[in-house]
Amino acid sequence: MTGNTEAIETFRVEAAELLERIEQGLLDLSRKPGDRALVDEVFRSLHTLKGSGAMFGFDALASFTHHCETAFDKVRKGEVVATPNLVSVVLAAQDHMRTLLGGGAGDDAVGKDLLGRLEREVAIASGSAGPEPADKTEWTILFTLPPNALVNGCNPLALLAEMRELGDCTVIADVSDVPPLDALVANECYVSWRVTLHSDRPRTEIEDVFMFIIDDMKLEIQQAGSKAIEPAASTAVDVPAEVSSPVPASRQAESRSLPKGGESVRVPAERLDELMDRVGELVIAQSRLSQIAAASPDLNLRAVSEDIERLSNELRNTMMVLRMVPVGTLFSRFRRLVHDLARDTGKSIELTTEGEATEVDKTVIERLADPLVHLVRNSIDHGLETPDQRKTAGKPETGQVRLAAQHAGGEVVITITDDGRGIDRGRVRAKAEAQGLIVPNAQLSDQELLQLIFQPGFSTAQTITNLSGRGVGMDVVKRTVEALRGSIDLTSKPGVGSEVSLRIPLTLAIIDGLLVRVGKGRYVIPLSAVEECLELPVEQDMRSRGRSFISLRDSLVPFLRLRELFQTGTEPDRYQKVVVVSTGSERVGLVVDQIIGDHQTVIKAMSKLHEDVAMFSGATILGDGAVALILDIPHLVETGQNQEAQLRKAG
Repeated sequence: MTGNTEAIETFRVEAAELLERIEQGLLDLSRKPGDRALVDEVFRSLHTLKGSGAMFGFDALASFTHHCETAFDKVRKGEVVATPNLVSVVLAAQDHMRTLLGGGAGDDAVGKDLLGRLEREVAIASGSAGPEPADKTEWTILFTLPPNALVNGCNPLALLAEMRELGDCTVIADVSDVPPLDALVANECYVSWRVTLHSDRPRTEIEDVFMFIIDDMKLEIQQAGSKAIEPAASTAVDVPAEVSSPVPASRQAESRSLPKGGESVRVPAERLDELMDRVGELVIAQSRLSQIAAASPDLNLRAVSEDIERLSNELRNTMMVLRMVPVGTLFSRFRRLVHDLARDTGKSIELTTEGEATEVDKTVIERLADPLVHLVRNSIDHGLETPDQRKTAGKPETGQVRLAAQHAGGEVVITITDDGRGIDRGRVRAKAEAQGLIVPNAQLSDQELLQLIFQPGFSTAQTITNLSGRGVGMDVVKRTVEALRGSIDLTSKPGVGSEVSLRIPLTLAIIDGLLVRVGKGRYVIPLSAVEECLELPVEQDMRSRGRSFISLRDSLVPFLRLRELFQTGTEPDRYQKVVVVSTGSERVGLVVDQIIGDHQTVIKAMSKLHEDVAMFSGATILGDGAVALILDIPHLVETGQNQEAQLRKAG
């Protein structure tokens, strides 16, 4: 029973990949309707989904998918044109397939409506193309299934029925290998078959019938008039590899071959998370061991400690690589969103992506999905103009939306850019004043004015639509990004377009940090934000009041005294240190009492009592069991600058 459950879960994963492949193929086909390779790819994926669905008991999914497969079979034969409307209906049908895959029965009314729409679109599209008459070919197919075919869920009768759909066929069963009754194993397959098929279908469609087991069976296909039986992807051990017929590239992609060296292995995400937790605990234990070894005169203990530290670092780095996934897996989801929004808004939109190979922690990818949906929707609904408006403004009728990703130190920067109308500052100010967010005629910098868009309930939409206008979304974006220890920047030029940049840490699990002491407390500064460290001159500290600056290579860098910001109530050390950090837009110095050194930091979430303290992004356990808070650099700097501004006003 357990094995059957695991097989069904494996099918769900593979079916989800097939649905994703179908969706991407349909979206490509909407731009290149005459591309035969795309039509074949969509058809094969539908065919695979139908067959495997039936094999694993997803009868409703298999039955529904069969109708879409039939439609694309007609497209493949040239009987039907892949019109935009037909593609849109199959896209909607693909959404229904996802529902059926989830285990639900789905809404029968929805399924019937989709099949009705599909039938109408096929009828309409069939008027644009007519099938060319094709002569029927006589094929002879000999096939022998592996002995365990029945145990693995293969139904020979279903294979024969599928071949009958290809044309007129005669089937002869070869039972010569069936053993006596006392030696017969009930769930083993002993029968071979010889099929004579008269069909106008190509050889590839005959091979598609055996798609799931073609690598484990004996299959021979002969066309009438040829001299000998033609081997087709046979894996019999008595056939030398150099003379066996190669499997076509399209078939290799679909076939379920036996595991080979270098292939990937599916691992549930939960197991990776568990392993990451164990590695985190190991890092903490290793830190404790290193501390004990450093205080011990035992050289053997130190040697073992160094070995464990090295292995711990290597294991941690390997674990981080395992958790990394390309951001392209996230970007690909937006092709469908943009396609649907273009249809709903009547706008012509082209989506381009850059940096798809940029890798980010899988947890970050999952939590970025919703914020990016909000941002892309806003770019299309608020930013891009209609084709007529763009033409009047001297722009191309097709609006551009660009998603890009790149690494910047220990962060990934994701930008969403559009070439639309830009943000109307006057409307933003008027709305903010009406909502009481700012006083009338308040003096604000351009960035401060634009940041008002991220206030809860703020919206400049003139009408409420199913896309936007309710003031829900942009504040959610900011909260989600900040929860990821990230920051968000917005720039916009009227009439030119807007750009939103998200700066997100590469991982949320383990980071390299700089351990410092402020008063009696110890804190961790993410090493990715650190630029350099230097000593704070005593005379500089004495004469600095309010907004403090330090001269650094002919430039002035502002600095914050963490001792005052954290209200430690302690006297400063005689020789204070300045850690210069980058917030993305500026450099700021953080004055600390002591720099202890590098520290591998296992990030632990803050308690509910402290989760609203913006200056800290989490906590970590040190080697001696003490807790050190991890500084959230952007929020820390913002809080410190606000406090200094209030002190200057008070003074």
